[in-house]
Amino acid sequence: MATAAKSASSKTKSAKPRKATRRTGRRDPLAIRLLKQDHREVEKMFDEYEQLEDNAEKLALFNQIALALKVHTQIEEEILYPEERGDVEDDLIDEAYVEHDGAKKLIAEIEAMKPGQEFYDAKVKVLGEYIKHHVKEEEQPGGFFAQAKKGDEDLDEMGERMQARKEALMAELGGKAH
Repeated sequence: MATAAKSASSKTKSAKPRKATRRTGRRDPLAIRLLKQDHREVEKMFDEYEQLEDNAEKLALFNQIALALKVHTQIEEEILYPEERGDVEDDLIDEAYVEHDGAKKLIAEIEAMKPGQEFYDAKVKVLGEYIKHHVKEEEQPGGFFAQAKKGDEDLDEMGERMQARKEALMAELGGKAH
């Protein structure tokens, strides 16, 4: 009997995450899905960084984080932000540009350093926290993405352009040696 009760409660528990995933992801237009996917990938990389001890591994992973963030911010600044002006509150757009600028400056500081130097890990940690804050503002109810979805732009078509731009930037920036 205990096994039957346990398997019944496992079924109940496993059904909830699927529903949440479907609600937050699949009904979003392509542009929002792509950006959220980038957010999850970078969050995962920051979590992985926290577990590393080897400086060479830290450097390699930070270079991946930096590339992902540079490409992501450029796509948002070139396509999403200008096209959503008028659909998304100006204050949210302005704050997003300023947050991107702060992240870019911190990335440049970290890139000028080497793992093991004083404050290197602390700066990577602060960058991760900064990005989590920015992501929360974009994804929260009433936030940037919610307002964009209510606007007039075709976010599926925009997503196609964003995907193409991302591929081009990854090829361009990813080919550069650090």
